[in-house]
Amino acid sequence: MGAKIEGEYIVIAGWPVQFLPAAGPLLEEVLAQAVEKDIEGTPARVFTAEHLAAIALQTGRAKDKARLLQFVEAGVLDTARFPDILSRHRLIGAWKRFEKQFLGDSL
Repeated sequence: MGAKIEGEYIVIAGWPVQFLPAAGPLLEEVLAQAVEKDIEGTPARVFTAEHLAAIALQTGRAKDKARLLQFVEAGVLDTARFPDILSRHRLIGAWKRFEKQFLGDSL
């Protein structure tokens, strides 16, 4: 249908899209709370920045930590919503470790 695979993405109409199975409570919540956006005239459901950050924290790979740091540095995380998500999915400890390792005294 015109899409091509590039690494972990399927490129659809020039947009790299990653498909994740809803494995576990966090991803189930992410899918349920995805927001609808208009992408060049096509409606698409996308994950919130807070949920993407929580997934990156939960996964914990180096590239996920780099992505999480980009979210923090860009200031796109809702500071009321993000801690609620972390608490609900028992990620507070992982967040504290991330803060200590990557943010240090910059908070």
